[in-house]
Amino acid sequence: MWRANSCRPPYFGRRSLAPRSRGYTAIGYTQRFGRPRDLLSRASRPTTFAKTGSFILKFPTFQDVLHAQRRIRPYLAPTPLYSYSALNELIGTHVAVKHENYQPVGAFKVRGGVNLVSQLTDAERQQGLIAASSGNHGQSIAYAARLFGVSARVVVPRAANPGKVAAMQGMGATVIFHGENFDEAKLHCEQLAREHGYRYVHSGDEPLLIAGVATETLEMLSDDPGLDVIIVPIGGGSGAAGAALVAQTINPALRVIGVQAERSPAAYESWRQRRIVTAPNLTIAEGLGTGTGFSLPQAMLCAMLKEFLLVSDEEILQAMVWMIERAHTLAEGAGAAALAAAYRLRGEFSGKRVGIICSGGNSSIAQLKQALAL
Repeated sequence: MWRANSCRPPYFGRRSLAPRSRGYTAIGYTQRFGRPRDLLSRASRPTTFAKTGSFILKFPTFQDVLHAQRRIRPYLAPTPLYSYSALNELIGTHVAVKHENYQPVGAFKVRGGVNLVSQLTDAERQQGLIAASSGNHGQSIAYAARLFGVSARVVVPRAANPGKVAAMQGMGATVIFHGENFDEAKLHCEQLAREHGYRYVHSGDEPLLIAGVATETLEMLSDDPGLDVIIVPIGGGSGAAGAALVAQTINPALRVIGVQAERSPAAYESWRQRRIVTAPNLTIAEGLGTGTGFSLPQAMLCAMLKEFLLVSDEEILQAMVWMIERAHTLAEGAGAAALAAAYRLRGEFSGKRVGIICSGGNSSIAQLKQALAL
């Protein structure tokens, strides 16, 4: 595992902006973390930007996360943060599981989907949406599109998780099969967006998506302000970027650890090398499977994430079994990766309160059988 005190990749720069004059309310945070204006003053640091293609994307801010929380609240209930004695015994300390597998689409990404789609312009609504996905991002866009009456198309690899495909279709999205993996599906999706004028929703390079998914960490720290560690799975990196943003603002001493599959290490290598890297994409955990780093999440991770760990597919499958046995919950590969990392690092956590994000529970029957066969 690599630890870094700071890293600024060459593909993003900084610019200072004056703090906004508009006031914000953070209900429920005053007693736990201090007055809202104190939090916002911490969040009003120099704004950072990432370059993707010919576009410059601004990092979402903590204010954006607070806005996202208010925006998604009418549509998505907070998910529980539960501790299980059997998991505590396994890791040797207090462990709290953030159950994003309890979301209506079975994964955390729906937070970002609702936040983004709720703010589309009239022109974008008329154009309709298109996204590339290995499953959970597509479900998020399909769910939010149906919620707000917008047409949606999702391009998936030919071997996409059948359950996730059926869910997207059930929510009214048009599913387009293309390519052998996510990266090939993504290229086709971008081509279709150019040809037909659809509003393309990238699975990582979208500030509104990151602000939306960051609300999961906001909820964790509201439910358990004493957390010392949060472990978050990384595929494209939107969830980890959001977690790092919230942790840095609320409690800079909080240890945030990212985890990715060692057979699909593009985000890890991009973070380690401080540049966008392409790498093999072979993991069984499709939620962790990307072949190249995404510019905006990667820039945020390089600026804010200090620890990043790779785990094997075998460790992920074992963690899926532990989630069933010890937490009585179904986690897909990506959703179990944080537990795999916690077990690997358990010797470092004595006396600490550890939060692990179960990012999703959309395991295929085939993958579940593979895990149970260990």
